[in-house]
Amino acid sequence: MHTENIELVRKRSSQVAFRTPHTEDGTAVWRLIRSCDPLDENSLYCNLLQCDHFSDTCIVAERKADGAIVGWVSGYLLPDDPSVLFIWQVAVDESAQGQGIAKRMLTALLGRTACAEVRGLKTTITSDNAASWALFNSFARSQGTKLKSEPYFRRDAHFDGEHATEHMVTIALPEEARNAA
Repeated sequence: MHTENIELVRKRSSQVAFRTPHTEDGTAVWRLIRSCDPLDENSLYCNLLQCDHFSDTCIVAERKADGAIVGWVSGYLLPDDPSVLFIWQVAVDESAQGQGIAKRMLTALLGRTACAEVRGLKTTITSDNAASWALFNSFARSQGTKLKSEPYFRRDAHFDGEHATEHMVTIALPEEARNAA
C-alpha cells in the first residue's frame, strides 16, 4: 500500500462524532499524526495496532459531513495500575482546531465502560509543547483539579540528547468529576 498518496481531507466543520477507532482508520490516524507537529511519528503498523488492540482506550473524532478523521487520542490503561489511563498522543487536524475537540475526546474517552475504574490520567509533554500544556491544564480545570508534572524521560539519560525531556503530567480525577463523565 502506498500511503504517501493518501491525504487527509481538510474542510472546516464543527459537526464531529466521537467513536471507537477501527483498523480501517489506521492510515488516516497515521496521516493525521504526521500532520500535527511536534507529535512524534509512529509507524503505520503501530497506529493499526492501536486502532485494533487498544480501541477501547483510543478515540477518533470523525467529521460528519465527509467522514474525515479530524481528531485522535491514543491511550491505554497502565498494566500495573488499571485505575490510571495513560494518554499517548492527542492530535487534531488544523481544520478542526479551536473547537474544543481534544478536550471533548478526553472527556468522552473517560466516559467509556473500559475507563469506568479510572481515577487518574497521565501523559508526557515536552516543555516547549504549549498546545499540550494548554489542553491538559484546561482539562484538569474542567475536572475541578490541577495537574502535577515532573521530569520523567530525560534528554540525556533516556534520549542520548536527541529529544527534549518528557515531563510526566498527572491529573487525579475527583470522584464527582468521574461520576459526571
